[in-house]
Amino acid sequence: MTTTEGTGADHGGCGCGCGTPGRDAFVRLGARPADSAVAARLAAGRHGVEQVHIPAGTFTMGDSSGDRNAGDGETPLHEVTLDAFEIDATTVTTADFARFVADTGYRTEAETFGFSAVFHLAIEADPADIMGPADGTPWWSGVRGADWAHPGGPLSNIEGHDDHPATHVSWNDAVAYCAWAGRRLPTEAEWEYAARGGIDGAKYPWGDAEVDDDGWRANIWQGTFPRANTLDDGWLTTAPVRTFEPNGYGLWQPVGNVWEWCQDWFDPGYYRHSPATSPAGPERGGGRILRGGSYLCHISYCNRYRNSARSSNTPDSSMGNAGFRTVSRTAESAR
Repeated sequence: MTTTEGTGADHGGCGCGCGTPGRDAFVRLGARPADSAVAARLAAGRHGVEQVHIPAGTFTMGDSSGDRNAGDGETPLHEVTLDAFEIDATTVTTADFARFVADTGYRTEAETFGFSAVFHLAIEADPADIMGPADGTPWWSGVRGADWAHPGGPLSNIEGHDDHPATHVSWNDAVAYCAWAGRRLPTEAEWEYAARGGIDGAKYPWGDAEVDDDGWRANIWQGTFPRANTLDDGWLTTAPVRTFEPNGYGLWQPVGNVWEWCQDWFDPGYYRHSPATSPAGPERGGGRILRGGSYLCHISYCNRYRNSARSSNTPDSSMGNAGFRTVSRTAESAR
């Protein structure tokens, strides 16, 4: 794997170089919410993402590779037993999210706050709409008019990107989509079990081989972060949701591409006392769990595109490298 220059430290609301600061970091730059979001109607929506059946079973949760990040709480290793469930084969796409918006009139928090976080090389906006970099993470800027339909800012759109992940979606927005679709977000344990694809203890969904061994397996950063991406895997930002190969259960890109919101609150000490059966996360916390890493991750500074890697951000935060997938509500015992 090509060596790149790392940040040398963890930053941002999710605690890593490729993650964004929480929304309050940009609010301090002068942004304020424009109005409150319109609640999604609870009538069943048209969730069209292909489903993957995950069998009931027991797996080892946590990092066994030694690549864990201090403070993320990827240990101790512990056995977790889950009921069977169904999960989206891919993250929710812009086309899926557009149907939700058309049905409900929902406005995302990026729209109601009037801005979202955009990686500096992906900004498509007039200078007046760029709020400036956040403290500690200058590669992220708040951009007025950036949202799920304008991922780079007001001068961008999603034309030709129907099959890309929906981004600039906060945890609260993802939950609203789930209410419309009659679904829910996966628990952190469900997400990791599904991401592993039936290979217990492996670093990645495909095993332990690195991402670029014998061809690219995931959409991450190549080059010198955050200034130059060589695009060896073909993508600067998001890739279509069915790029690369699915894991053993049939999930596409559970690591790389975009971070994925999970249901749980984040607590770095949770694994020390979590239930052995269907853990649903702590009762409270400072942020909601994000899993899987994104197109901005690299082993040299943010190797959180691993099965066990954990991160978090505030429920109202949105960014250009985070989306979500959903699970059915049939195994409610997991909650």
